[in-house]
Amino acid sequence: MTKCAILGASGHGKVIAEIAELNGYREIHFFDDRWPALKNVEHWSVLGDSDALLKHARSYDLVVVAIGNNHIRLPKIKEFEQAEAVLKPLIHPSASVSGYAQLGLGTVVMANSVVNPFVTIGVGCIINTSSSIDHDCIISDGVHISPGAHIAGGVTISEYSWIGIGSQVKQLVTIGKDATIGAGATVIHDVADDATVVGTPARSLS
Repeated sequence: MTKCAILGASGHGKVIAEIAELNGYREIHFFDDRWPALKNVEHWSVLGDSDALLKHARSYDLVVVAIGNNHIRLPKIKEFEQAEAVLKPLIHPSASVSGYAQLGLGTVVMANSVVNPFVTIGVGCIINTSSSIDHDCIISDGVHISPGAHIAGGVTISEYSWIGIGSQVKQLVTIGKDATIGAGATVIHDVADDATVVGTPARSLS
């Protein structure tokens, strides 16, 4: 376990690079489509673009897609899966992830997050800093749970949805596909596909 490749030389990518180092990866290589204009991110080197990483993906012990946009990140992960890249979940050592939880390929769990028993998290999700997901939740592919968001038990969050920073979701709520939960919102009712909800209690903007 020595070499990790990260697609996306961004702030998000830098956080993932540190998590990889804390998990024992000694060589961190970035790839970004702004290469060759972009050759470094902090002290890490940017070695090429996404096509270059696709060609060399099998030479890495781990490949992580560090792109915040859900609609870009998930298709990229599926490309690398087809290229036989190693796409296992990456978990910060300070996170608490139940042994009874299931995490999909390419999912990242960041510092001080909690994932409780019998949670199922799909492919390419971001479980961001100090967020929590209680028992029996289903988090579908390509979801981003932002820092400090708290998801109560039995919640279902559908594909590509974005759960905003500091928001809260009441138990047994269903959040539809491609929904956006605003920063600090308190969700107490189901949220429709493509809806944006804000406030306490959360109400649709449409």
